[in-house]
Amino acid sequence: MQSFPVIGVLALQGDYESHALALEQVNAQPKMVRTARDLELVDGLIIPGGESTTFLKLLEREGLFLPLQEFVRMRPTFGTCAGCILLAKRVTHPEQQSLGALDATVERNAYGRQIDSQIVTGATSLPGGPLEMVFIRAPRLIELGSDVEVLAQRDGSPVLVRQKNIMAATFHPELSRAGGMSKNVDEHLSDSEDEHPDRRVHRYFAQVVEEHSRQTRSGPSTAHRHPAQAATNDRE
Repeated sequence: MQSFPVIGVLALQGDYESHALALEQVNAQPKMVRTARDLELVDGLIIPGGESTTFLKLLEREGLFLPLQEFVRMRPTFGTCAGCILLAKRVTHPEQQSLGALDATVERNAYGRQIDSQIVTGATSLPGGPLEMVFIRAPRLIELGSDVEVLAQRDGSPVLVRQKNIMAATFHPELSRAGGMSKNVDEHLSDSEDEHPDRRVHRYFAQVVEEHSRQTRSGPSTAHRHPAQAATNDRE
């Protein structure tokens, strides 16, 4: 019987339910993570969008900051929007505490206020052509370490990156649609029956988690296979 990776979604705030649905659609097993004990039961983790300073307060209140900091250094973790801010080593505009896992500098609210949120289509190295990206009060990756790989860009700036088992996106991949079918954020968010989601980013992360789990079981001699080589253009 085939086993699927158990991928946690940090469920303290933000649109964690949409991430859980996206994981189900790529044959991963989502699990809501609210405690340190929950972290011990998952193979990987998604930190969703929300408000990064609120996340920090909730992590401290629940006693989750230190367990999460240890987790992201050992297991695959994907941060989107606020999650990207939490993962970065350096945060500006203004400076704030972070988990320090991704060798990058991120600028908060780099594209303006909520009303400046928008949907764009940008280049990606994932198979399937340009990727629709929903930016909501988005941060900007303004500096990357030499071992950080850029997987997607917006106007030449990185918006989806990977460093070993860490991934980060400045947009909301749980809201991406196939073919860029929505024109504005308000319309996009109000449409609860999305029949054409683009799940390439979640599929890619699920493959990162699967590969890490396989290497953990087999030991360090397991050959690394880049998940992009096996990713498919998911048009569910």
